[in-house]
Amino acid sequence: MAPSDTRHPHTRGYGMASARSRERLIERLAATGTFDPRVLEAMKAVPRHEFVDEAMASRAYDDSALPIGHGQTISQPTIVAEMTTLAIAGMEDTTVSDQVLEIGTGSGYQAAVLAELGASVVTMERVEPLYRLSRARLARLGYRRVEARLASQDVVGLPSRAPFKHIVVTAGADHFPTELFEQLADGGCMILPLAAEGGQRLYRIRRDGHTAVREVHDAVSFVPLIQS
Repeated sequence: MAPSDTRHPHTRGYGMASARSRERLIERLAATGTFDPRVLEAMKAVPRHEFVDEAMASRAYDDSALPIGHGQTISQPTIVAEMTTLAIAGMEDTTVSDQVLEIGTGSGYQAAVLAELGASVVTMERVEPLYRLSRARLARLGYRRVEARLASQDVVGLPSRAPFKHIVVTAGADHFPTELFEQLADGGCMILPLAAEGGQRLYRIRRDGHTAVREVHDAVSFVPLIQS
């Protein structure tokens, strides 16, 4: 994994108990043999308890989604590990490409994991209170590689900065997001939950010219993506 620019200079929390809990979580994820070791190293470096309300800090290293207000959640660590592993699948380099677009900042946790992998992350959030909170949190924790932006109500993604080699969507789309696919670089990939029979499935979509090459993965459950 590339050296991170993160220092976590002002982390709150519960000291060694937090570090031990985080280590145990990563050990459980590693034991499945499912996830890229680079991703697990990145997750080990991120203080997840900083991305939840203080009242939830004791549950921060449970393998479960937790509420963060405004009808949103911080994703289950297993899902973060899976989405990030899919995003870097097939890459021999130890870092993600220079710029990643994330749709749905939420708490900022997924963006922090991507930054720990060496990515420069542009992350978009439509819920203004969450945007302000996550932006301040990421700055406080020293994530200088993450640029948090308040998303427009009329535009999906960030066409002015396209194309992106990687797009990670942390909300469930009810139809294929053509607007985002058009912002994907040729050969790039998009990871997103997409409506499927009986619920949602996680997809890895690779762009091959004008063709979307789809891989279907696990059943998931995400809050809805607002699509224009």
